[in-house]
Amino acid sequence: MGEMAENIRANHLVYPEDRRMRIHVRLPFLVLGAVAAVLPLAGAWVWMLVFGLPELAPSPRITYPDDPVGFPVWLRLAHFVNLVLMVLLVRSGLSILMDHPRLYWNDHCTPGSDWIRFTPFEVPKDRVWTAKDDSRYLSPWIGLPGFRHTIGIARHWHFLSAFFWLGNGLIFVALLFATNQWKRLVPTDLSLFTEAAKVMVHYATFHLPVEPDGFFRYNALQQLSYFGIVFIVAPVSLLTGLAMSPAIDNWAGWYPKLFGGRQAARSIHFLAMCSYLAFLVPHVGMVVITGLCQNMNHIISGTDTTGPEGLLVFLAGVAGILALCWATHWVSWKRPRWVQMGFRRILGPLQRAVLNRLPSRRQYTRDDISPYFWPNGKLPHCPEWEGLGDLRRQGFKLKVSGLVENPVELGIDELENLGKREQITLHHCIQGWSGVAQWGGVTLRQLIDLVKPLPDAKVVVFRSFGEGHYGGEYYDTLTLENAAHPETMLAWEMNDHPLTDLHGAPLRLRAENQLGYKMVKWIKSVEFVHSEKEVGKGYGGKNEDDEYYPVVANI
Repeated sequence: MGEMAENIRANHLVYPEDRRMRIHVRLPFLVLGAVAAVLPLAGAWVWMLVFGLPELAPSPRITYPDDPVGFPVWLRLAHFVNLVLMVLLVRSGLSILMDHPRLYWNDHCTPGSDWIRFTPFEVPKDRVWTAKDDSRYLSPWIGLPGFRHTIGIARHWHFLSAFFWLGNGLIFVALLFATNQWKRLVPTDLSLFTEAAKVMVHYATFHLPVEPDGFFRYNALQQLSYFGIVFIVAPVSLLTGLAMSPAIDNWAGWYPKLFGGRQAARSIHFLAMCSYLAFLVPHVGMVVITGLCQNMNHIISGTDTTGPEGLLVFLAGVAGILALCWATHWVSWKRPRWVQMGFRRILGPLQRAVLNRLPSRRQYTRDDISPYFWPNGKLPHCPEWEGLGDLRRQGFKLKVSGLVENPVELGIDELENLGKREQITLHHCIQGWSGVAQWGGVTLRQLIDLVKPLPDAKVVVFRSFGEGHYGGEYYDTLTLENAAHPETMLAWEMNDHPLTDLHGAPLRLRAENQLGYKMVKWIKSVEFVHSEKEVGKGYGGKNEDDEYYPVVANI
């Protein structure tokens, strides 16, 4: 049995007691969505009832000698690779979504402000309800890897698939414009929009128009649909995904604002996925209705024949995709460390070389502070923490040791004497929620200057009084480079008050170019070491050890 399967089974998370799935959309957004869906159909029926079915321009096979004929090999391969990667992206994306099954149009993520949620629960007000508690179960038949608390593996699959999806898309677009195939998709005449509206009237009123032979050209509505998916929805998916990166958001504060903020970008990212699925259903339906075998031969073998050869190859391809889904499920549960290390080797160097070097410099104002900040993590219950007294400050001494010239033990008052700094920043949780808060404390740069790390010190370890999700001491690490960022801080203050127990008293880490799980709460000690491999299981943190999170968390 693999590591993840052992963890899940040991903690009784295979089949939690409550596995209900509920989609709840706030009434204004439900009405808006219904209007957006019904209005075009209603307009088509009004057009037909008032003016009759519009006449469509004839669709000759070839208008000009340089028009595209057929589908070259590169296009057919890119089409299939895109299908494979989209399956992985959607399945892993759904697993990610269910770790915080709420979508918002504001960055505060205040309970009740979500416009859609995928859980039957409102956030309870009569007890502590952490973001981890809010995570929902998702069947592995739907999600990759599915179940609960598997966002680490899900993100690896999602970003690996996105990396190759982007590469495939760039090759496709480059070859599209290097040949005459761009003419199939790009509208060059405004009359195409009028023609597409006429085709829409035919479809919406169940009057199928005479279809052109897709081997030579699409009808106007098909062309605009394909153009929209390739040149609008796909770029929006990529750009909104980047807008959720803490490194990018805190380096270029203007960027997430293009989409209305980090959470609005997350919502748009979800709606882009819905657009793919909304496109896929009629796309497949039209392929079947307008000549299944001939259409399959177009895109599979590149011929304009009506034999079953292309259909048979397509069915074999579908079987291959199903086999791939089974293989990714098996690897996720039997060899999850392979997925984690594969991601680290393929995308880790890019993260370190590019995103890690972006300075974190975005500041918010006090008016931006969120009215609610989700609690997360398991409160400590060890005697050492319980005995710290009022506000967990009395008797607290932060031990700083390891590969340093000047090991120290400092209380909060002594840390304050190093020079208190303040910052108001946006917290990015790996689960998906965010929140703005003011933090007061001492920067790691100040502590580094005090203890003077030795040349061999490359990694800083932050140990907590608390436990990890699967038990054992919670800890995490930062590279010395990340620790020295101007906004990396040991904070004892949140929103002008001493930290509460829920939010990390007496001391917590802030590393604004990283995701929230790196920001250890209830810190008891800091240690400078040569490598993360010397600590815990050697993967960089408690979540990295047990839940296969990435060691670098800047996207």
